[in-house]
Amino acid sequence: MSGHSHWASIKHKKGAADAKRSKLFSKLAREITIAAREGGGDITFNSKLRMMVDKAKSLNMPMENIERSIKKGTGEIEGEQLEPIIIEAYGPGGVSLIIEGITDNKNRTLGEVKKILNERGGKMVAEGAVKWMFDRKGIIEIDTSKSDKTKDDLEMLAIESGAVDTSWDNETLEVHTNLEDLEKVRKALEEAGIQAESASLGWIAKENIEIGEKDKENCQKLFEALDENDAVQEIYSNAKE
Repeated sequence: MSGHSHWASIKHKKGAADAKRSKLFSKLAREITIAAREGGGDITFNSKLRMMVDKAKSLNMPMENIERSIKKGTGEIEGEQLEPIIIEAYGPGGVSLIIEGITDNKNRTLGEVKKILNERGGKMVAEGAVKWMFDRKGIIEIDTSKSDKTKDDLEMLAIESGAVDTSWDNETLEVHTNLEDLEKVRKALEEAGIQAESASLGWIAKENIEIGEKDKENCQKLFEALDENDAVQEIYSNAKE
């Protein structure tokens, strides 16, 4: 159960086996393609694309893969007809889930995710049934082991830079911002000498719920199964650590 509301599997896969890395690069490629399609292929003017490219580079995704994904998004080369999807669900222990994906076949992906949920103690719910329990925010992750500043100093810097909240996952500081302030806060932290591991838009639970150890274990298994699906990009829950 990584993070307070975000099951962030990517950062644990830097040393993954070839098969895992191939799946990870495929997911990153889809995100880059969507970002380029929505905002253009120039990272100078498309902050979402720049953030995705930075994430891909940090995970050693080959530049030729990154460039090809951008060209698919801008239409310079032919690619899959991709579309983003959001699935709302409940998991073990009654936790609320938001599952973000990118797919070339929405009906197929919905069927696959529904099957995974049903087999592992979850269930898909109608649009809007869960989303109201979350806020859409900017999320910046900082690996504090790479900084010489104290945790208190880092939190203070984040707030002074415009963050609305912070939380901790071991040595990772998660900085939450308003949607429109994500890039401004990231730049302010960078100017203060703090390099972000990642910066993206995500879902933050308004209130986290306590679940038992067995339900935590079952949630972890569910999240891992969902993450194995090629179309699933991110998983958010309101389960408390």
